[in-house]
Amino acid sequence: MRVTVKNTNEYPWFVRPFFWNQKKKYGTVLQPGLVWARVPKLFASVAILYGALDRKSSPLDPVLRSLVTVRVSQINWCHFCVDINASTLAKRAGSMEKAEHVAQWQGSELFSNKERVVLEYTEAITFSDQQVTDELVARLKGFFDDDGVVELTGLIAFQNLSSKFNSALDVPAQGFCKLPFNPANDDSTAQGN
Repeated sequence: MRVTVKNTNEYPWFVRPFFWNQKKKYGTVLQPGLVWARVPKLFASVAILYGALDRKSSPLDPVLRSLVTVRVSQINWCHFCVDINASTLAKRAGSMEKAEHVAQWQGSELFSNKERVVLEYTEAITFSDQQVTDELVARLKGFFDDDGVVELTGLIAFQNLSSKFNSALDVPAQGFCKLPFNPANDDSTAQGN
């Protein structure tokens, strides 16, 4: 990594419960948490925002949320994010099949019409050479009301923040999931862990 992390007992007391929760959920403290927590107020803010976006009552179903986070992570070359988000997608979807094909979603029959328009929207927001069009948003509104569109956009924006942060600081994968890494839908590959 491009910055160092401290021992968990060196972080402020109010950050440590987040670490305890990560260890309980994932079996280990997540490296990005240790990096963000170098600035505790930022860490707490990011953790709260993530919790609001990945809640059970979200209008976005869990598999769809995971598809978005994996695709954004691939595009932004975030090895940690691909690793953890593909693992979560596999658990939520019940298999690795969608996780293994999300980079090539356009040529795959695995994805529903709703998932396809969401992935198209995800790419339009994330790739710098694309843009969101009125026509794309109209198709998206065939599946979501305005609140759902706002929540989806917030999730995509958050994952861009998270994956760009981790990629810039070279946060490594932690071995949650092995997934072919293909951010640009081309023939280049790297490993997600």
